[in-house]
Amino acid sequence: QVQLVESGGGLVQPGGSLRLSCAASGSISSINSMDWYRQAPGNQRELVARGPSRGVANYADSVKGRFTISRDSAKNTVYLQMNSLKPEDTAIYYCYASLLTYDSRGYTPYWGQGTQVTVSS
Repeated sequence: QVQLVESGGGLVQPGGSLRLSCAASGSISSINSMDWYRQAPGNQRELVARGPSRGVANYADSVKGRFTISRDSAKNTVYLQMNSLKPEDTAIYYCYASLLTYDSRGYTPYWGQGTQVTVSS
């Protein structure tokens, strides 16, 4: 079955940077979307960055200009470069993918287990 594995989280000081990675593996036929979400304690999970489609990416207003999403199709991997980090960015970051497997007829959503990002001095 399909598995999404995030990595790159950790503790960083305000103003610092982190680069998150999410690799999808399994019997994948095609990937429609690979995106990043985050969830802080007590809050709903929110979209952070929607992966580029034909070169176009979407970002939450709170991260626009600071975060950059990119994708390596050959590796089925999506990245999130996070610069100028703020304490408000502290959350668990989740990778999301909508994809087809070789034995499915429709796109199916998959979620990673999440990686913790903590921004604190």
